[in-house]
Amino acid sequence: MQVVLTFVITHVIYTILRPLGVKMDMKLALRTTKRSVGIGVVSLLSSILVGAAINETFKQPNETEQVKTERLIGTMIEALTSFSVIACLLAELKILNTELGRLALTSAAVGDLSTMFLVHVMSLSRNFTASPLLVIERVVIMFCFITLIIFVFRPLMYWVIKRTPDGGPVAEVYIMATMMVALGCAVFTHWIDRSPLIGAFLFGLAVPDGPPLGSALIDKFECFINAFFLSIYVTASTLRDSLAFGLVMSSKGIVQLSHYSTFRDNQVLSETVFTAMVIAILVNATIIPILVRFLYDPVSRKYAAYEQRNIMHLKPDAELRILACVHTSDNVPAMINLLDLTCPTRESPNVVYVLHLIQLMARNSPVFIAHHNHESSTATTKSFEKIIPFYQYEGNNWGLVTVNAFTVITPRKLMHEDICTMALDKQTSFIILPFHRKWSIDGSLEEENNVVRNLNCTVLDQAPCSVGILIDRGRRQKPMEPSSPSSCSIGMLFLGGKDDREALMLAKRMARDTQVKLTVTRLIAYQDCSNVVDWDMVLDTEMLKDVKQNNGVLDNGNDITYVEEVLHCGSQTIKLVRSIANDYDLMIVGRHYGVESVLLEGLSEWSEFPELGIVGDLFASMDLNSRVSVLVVQQQIV
Repeated sequence: MQVVLTFVITHVIYTILRPLGVKMDMKLALRTTKRSVGIGVVSLLSSILVGAAINETFKQPNETEQVKTERLIGTMIEALTSFSVIACLLAELKILNTELGRLALTSAAVGDLSTMFLVHVMSLSRNFTASPLLVIERVVIMFCFITLIIFVFRPLMYWVIKRTPDGGPVAEVYIMATMMVALGCAVFTHWIDRSPLIGAFLFGLAVPDGPPLGSALIDKFECFINAFFLSIYVTASTLRDSLAFGLVMSSKGIVQLSHYSTFRDNQVLSETVFTAMVIAILVNATIIPILVRFLYDPVSRKYAAYEQRNIMHLKPDAELRILACVHTSDNVPAMINLLDLTCPTRESPNVVYVLHLIQLMARNSPVFIAHHNHESSTATTKSFEKIIPFYQYEGNNWGLVTVNAFTVITPRKLMHEDICTMALDKQTSFIILPFHRKWSIDGSLEEENNVVRNLNCTVLDQAPCSVGILIDRGRRQKPMEPSSPSSCSIGMLFLGGKDDREALMLAKRMARDTQVKLTVTRLIAYQDCSNVVDWDMVLDTEMLKDVKQNNGVLDNGNDITYVEEVLHCGSQTIKLVRSIANDYDLMIVGRHYGVESVLLEGLSEWSEFPELGIVGDLFASMDLNSRVSVLVVQQQIV
């Protein structure tokens, strides 16, 4: 009896809570393109028409009303394009942010709303002939219910958000009250002979998505529901697993199963038909992910770079396109300081694309907002505050800098796709990523974010252009003012290789600024003083030629110093790094990806952050008593 009671209770609660529309963005269905609207509507109507044609083909002369009803229900539910099921499938396949995934989500949102509208129209039309007054009464009640949700419950939830401190948790009493209202909405729609799913779903759409309220509801209940209720519910029904676009749009899952279960519980479907439908869903959920993985492999063709996109191969009069990524407001000052040092001119201006990355919470669909198009959202109002300093930077360099700012709300495991896709679409030459460590004012380590570190590593592997990781120790807090006589001292360690050549090219661009003093220190291994020459050494020598020529010569306002240091081993490299760390405001080093040198021998075993390279890791070490900021550069991997 306990087992039966547990199953019944969990079945009812899960059926009510699972389809709660908190994660669904209502605006997604209202802002879709004509293409998405067409696909969403056609996918629904075509499925219904094909199902109706099959029903007519196999129709028997003496069919009972029970059989006719079962076939109609089966046709309608199989034609349903569920937003939640498709979003889970796309996330499972890791194609949520691809062009295919975005198109599927927007089409599914349209299909979901179209299905709800069509089901209600059909239900009301069938009942109208029997009792017109009852139909009118239900329409009025439903209209009043929706009005109550929009004009009473939704403003109350915004009131709760306003009472919640910025960044603080929502009070427990508000969370429980919201869930009780959701359950009440489900009970109410069931009382007026509608499915309880509709009441919970409509209320979920009214819940403001994202933090603090939407994310609090998801964090509070999703893990418990998915881990506990779902396992019990699926065990009693079937396993849930989550051509490519057509298969994705045809995927069936827990939503359809819950509908079948409701009709079976109401004795509209027989056990035989229910079993057949469950088996159909099982086959669908098993085969479709396998076929989609086989047919659609975005990893093998993503971010392929068929041309040189780096600083080294830019023409002298070409604009420098930079993608600057920020996570928090702490990343903004250092990022603007670095951009300010890149010395844009009218002949070679800067085009900066700012990408504010926010982790997706309490919703199924990722959000992409272009701030220069004046798009707005409750989830990104505070995000715009982090973007404003970049527009101020543009204003301070009017005519020399163009800023385009974006906010993307996406799963943390897919953030690299947004970064690499934007870099590819905007044809950027350089991506700047903030380091995952944050230092306090006194120089001690304050915070470490391994999610950001994993993101940086993935971008380094897949980026279609050059990448720089900015380590901010807070040495320079304010950007240079044009009227200020103070200068910025930049150091550059040159060991050789393509990463160092890319870093040197960026350093030479910075040195065009009259307020910048650049010191290039070339490290030479003792045994390399022989006459052995390889192609890399030829390229290194050519790149350093103009630096040597301008050594100590203030030509056109450039202040460049060239120094050579002959070292014997890795321990001497460590001593040199420690001796010069406090001499500069900014150090620029190459990552030395794939480069072997006697000067780095034995140091890789002690390296804490391989994504920075050995030299970059030395500057990021907690053992280094310095406040110097560091930019680690990796040239585009081709």
